[in-house]
Amino acid sequence: MLSVEEALEKVLALVSPLGPEEKPILQALGQVLAEDINSPLDVPPADNAAMDGYAVRAEDTRGAGKESARLLRVVGEVAAGCLPGGGVGPGTAFRIMTGAPLPPGADAVVPFEDTDEDTRKDNLAQIGVLKEAEAGWNIRRRGEDVAWGKLVLSRGTELSPAHVGLLASLGLSRVQVIRRPVVAILSTGDELVEPGQPLAPGKIYNTNAYSLASQVTAAGGIPCLLGIARDEESELEAKIEAGLDADLLITSGGVSKGDYDMVKGVLARKGKVGFHQVRMKPGKPLAFGAFARGKRLVPHLGLPGNPVSVMITFELFARPAMAKMLGRKALHPPARFAILEETVKNTDGRRVYARVKLREAAGKLYARLSGPQGSGILSSLAGADGLAIIPEDVPQVGRGDEVQVIRLDWRG
Repeated sequence: MLSVEEALEKVLALVSPLGPEEKPILQALGQVLAEDINSPLDVPPADNAAMDGYAVRAEDTRGAGKESARLLRVVGEVAAGCLPGGGVGPGTAFRIMTGAPLPPGADAVVPFEDTDEDTRKDNLAQIGVLKEAEAGWNIRRRGEDVAWGKLVLSRGTELSPAHVGLLASLGLSRVQVIRRPVVAILSTGDELVEPGQPLAPGKIYNTNAYSLASQVTAAGGIPCLLGIARDEESELEAKIEAGLDADLLITSGGVSKGDYDMVKGVLARKGKVGFHQVRMKPGKPLAFGAFARGKRLVPHLGLPGNPVSVMITFELFARPAMAKMLGRKALHPPARFAILEETVKNTDGRRVYARVKLREAAGKLYARLSGPQGSGILSSLAGADGLAIIPEDVPQVGRGDEVQVIRLDWRG
């Protein structure tokens, strides 16, 4: 039986960053750049006003104050998106709006509130400046944000909202990014019924497909639901075959030792088995391998059937694999230490991932169990912020002990 680290190493060894695709910048949020971005222009493209006010020569405002206004003749007005119809000479000023190009000759912008404009009503042939200006005051210089030819974003950058805005400021509407992985999801078992259908005696709803599809989406992938494969080998093989156009195939159920647990058998006959058990709780029956699709190997994670086991094994194995496919730098969930507020037992020598609610107090992180820890109790996972890790060789951790925790909202 492999350790979690050994199993994850095998999974990550079989996946690589995917190829590039061109996307509209609004659709590329969260994806990783597949190219360097060099600026095709200066941003801003010209010196412009950082505030609404008057473009002046700073030397014409010397000695200005609230009791000693410096009167300047207003020779024009310019709004954002327009060009000034003239320049600023000695003793003159241009009324200017934020973002408007600076008229030739001006070297400062005096805000409206530092003039006597409010007292002049519509008579703006001249303006009184009430505060001395320094050269460069309230001016955004050409290229001060981004200079032409500058490397703006490097290949490998994961695009944030600010990055998308930066791309737009360069006039770029499309960008090359590493494409999102398509993840095929297959549930197995005669007992399963799709949500929305009547629930007959002995049946349960197909929870796993929907939690997995949501996890895939949250991790940056594209889920492809294959439906339910009944406990019949030919149907299971056909469903698996239908999923091999994806970048990753995930099945739930069918990997334990029951008479109808057939996924491991299909993987052994049709694919290549990497491992089938991991020393962890929940999630011990976890199969990993690959199926051939032409010259391509499609990684396959055969997750357990219980809904909590499914979601936790996805977090620990599928999400890091997807992060690598996406070209992300962070593949592993960040770990912190937290102080337990109750005792957690480890009865069978496996690494325990306990569902916990986290809270901060006085600069310390505390963890409390979020509810019953059975692998079929999804409500306690829904109420959890993280997973507290109890090592294999530790039979019990008590109240006040420190343990490592990983958050469930991490992003690779």
